[in-house]
Amino acid sequence: MGKRLKNYLRYSEEKTQEEMTAQEKARVKRELLIQIKFFQHERLIHALVTLTFAILSVMTMFFLIMCSSRLTGIGYIFVCIFFFLLLALLIPYVRHYFILERGVQRLYEYYDKLN
Repeated sequence: MGKRLKNYLRYSEEKTQEEMTAQEKARVKRELLIQIKFFQHERLIHALVTLTFAILSVMTMFFLIMCSSRLTGIGYIFVCIFFFLLLALLIPYVRHYFILERGVQRLYEYYDKLN
């Protein structure tokens, strides 16, 4: 999705810099609004997934802190591995969400240029 967004941002930048008739502007604006809706939906889904992984990471960290004295060797290792796996997934999700958020904000700017 990141590659598609980057390609569409390039396309939108080129389109907004061209001289267009009123009909062409209206067509480009309609197309841009459709794409914005697609990317907004993708952004919402990734926000929910990122939030879920962040909550699970924090809960696992608190569990480790609160119950570390009660966990046996293998249980402690399992929870630590689970925590680091969550972090390993959370970091790319945050990065991807940041890319989507920044891209959608730029699409808003391109839409505003067409007015």
